[in-house]
Amino acid sequence: MTKKSEYAQAGVDYTKIEPFKRAMMEVGEKTLAFPNRHNVFIEQGAHGALYEYRGKHSHIWCKTQEGLGNKNWIAEWMYQFSGTGRTYYEGIGIDAALMAVNDVIAQGAMPVLYEDEVAAGDSEWFADEKRARALAQGFYEVCKELWMALPAGESPALRYLIKSEPPVKSAPSLSGSVTGIIVPHTRLVTNTDIRAGDRILVAPSSGLHANGISLVIKRALSLPEQFLTKLPNGNTLGEEALIPTRSYVALVEALLDAEIKIHALLPGTGGGIAKIAFDKRPFTYRIHSWISVPHLFQFFRALGVSLKDCFETFNWGGGYYVFVSPHEVERTIEVAKKAGYELTEVGRVEEGDRRVIFEPENIILPPPGE
Repeated sequence: MTKKSEYAQAGVDYTKIEPFKRAMMEVGEKTLAFPNRHNVFIEQGAHGALYEYRGKHSHIWCKTQEGLGNKNWIAEWMYQFSGTGRTYYEGIGIDAALMAVNDVIAQGAMPVLYEDEVAAGDSEWFADEKRARALAQGFYEVCKELWMALPAGESPALRYLIKSEPPVKSAPSLSGSVTGIIVPHTRLVTNTDIRAGDRILVAPSSGLHANGISLVIKRALSLPEQFLTKLPNGNTLGEEALIPTRSYVALVEALLDAEIKIHALLPGTGGGIAKIAFDKRPFTYRIHSWISVPHLFQFFRALGVSLKDCFETFNWGGGYYVFVSPHEVERTIEVAKKAGYELTEVGRVEEGDRRVIFEPENIILPPPGE
């Protein structure tokens, strides 16, 4: 048996990390031509990705960095204790990428590159090839769907920085950077066009997405069966929490292609319904009706989580918001439907204090962080 190097004994064993790197590189090579759809061409350099736009239109690059948060801790718990044999990391790969993707498209950009970082607290985590290939497959599937490349990444073992909360043995921190392109540059979307009278449309989420996970973990661990608790729809709590995040790229692309005048786009991420008041100006966002609420959120209400806490934590079924003027509502809904998204008008923008008034439950929500 070959003696471990002192560096490996200190916590960084490249022989254990190598299978993970190999799996990611194999998948990454298969994605490099995907951005050609947007006239973006990629070459792998010695220390990163080289890319250029070869189209004829003026363009703007857009870049966003986002982390997944704690969601993959639940995947690790399920892998360790559910008895299904599944790693659940195919969906985690999708989640990790879409955290940044759904932010990039809010500017009207189409994602073309994703660069990931998977930072674990020990080299042993990387040695599980089944889990590594599941995560790599998740990255591949999301890149294929969105015409996005995975040309580079990073996978450090950070023994002195990352330590998982028991009973999970090890759980990495996942984050990534997405580069998007706005072509032509006139498709840039900002929130500066929001005005009183605008209508608020929402596309449904696929479930939890990746927000409010800390609350989910805290509550789940207090239950007798924890993440194996059965919900009324037959899924376990863990399965329901791990439903992958929905992509809204095709929705935004369809609206831009139809030349709909979008006043703002907003992913329904951290901050829950309260995040609707994201613009810093003094507007009141009056929500007069709502869409169906996913089973998981209804379950947490039954556990005693207050509506206000739910509204300030979970997306409550709202995955993506589109702000348009009243005369664009009908056409926006029609275009979205053809693209496979059900948009529902749920509210309007008014002059007034910066807040969200959720009329169905008679609750007033201050902006996130206030």
